[in-house]
Amino acid sequence: MSILKIDEVTKVYEGKVTHRALNQLSFEVEKGEFLAVMGPSGSGKTTLLNVVSTIDTPTSGEITVDGIKPHELNKNELAYFRRRQLGFVFQDFNLLQMLTVEENMVLPLTLDNMDVELMEERVQSVSKQLGIQSILEKRPNEISGGQAQKTAIGRALIHKPSLILADEPTGNLDSNSSRDVLELLGRINKKEGTTIVMVTHDPIAASYCDRVLFIKDGEYFNEIYKDDHRQTFFQGILNVLSLLGGHVGDFSTVRLP
Repeated sequence: MSILKIDEVTKVYEGKVTHRALNQLSFEVEKGEFLAVMGPSGSGKTTLLNVVSTIDTPTSGEITVDGIKPHELNKNELAYFRRRQLGFVFQDFNLLQMLTVEENMVLPLTLDNMDVELMEERVQSVSKQLGIQSILEKRPNEISGGQAQKTAIGRALIHKPSLILADEPTGNLDSNSSRDVLELLGRINKKEGTTIVMVTHDPIAASYCDRVLFIKDGEYFNEIYKDDHRQTFFQGILNVLSLLGGHVGDFSTVRLP
């Protein structure tokens, strides 16, 4: 069953020069899938996340999330939809500095006026899952980047969304913290059946996913599926990236951790 359906989506930015960021892009994401989206800089990855998350509106085409067409909703319905259905994880964490880890995590529930006991229950179960129970009272400037990203993942998960959108979630982390965060996302995906769409430029990060979708110049380019060996999946990702061109860096000799 598809939880996300992108149907012939085009996004054109008007300006001195008209820029077509997405061009008749179509694909589906199955419920419970962990999908990576890759492509060179300027390929439309961020625009894609923006139109799915309703930050931006497609010029034409249709987006369906869990049977709902968010771009047809009014302002109040849209706010409710985003709060209930979507979870967001960003490269720079986007935590509120004046709030503790716990307060940052419960923010979506506070907006929904959830019962305090229920909130407390959710915080305990999510923080246990993420291994951050010991830092709940700390503020973002007192914790590491890896812990900050885990807090952000907690905030994205706490209201049990049907879809998590992650934009370069390991972009600001060292390799150990990156691996931690990716393994965590993988566990959440498998255990909770949470659907995750992650934009990344890192082939190692992409190799944690079930499928990698490649886009170029806003169009579908290719996709590959995970097999039993992560190393061969990783190699397959590198092969497609080398076909794609752009600044991919030389990963050809990298072995997986």
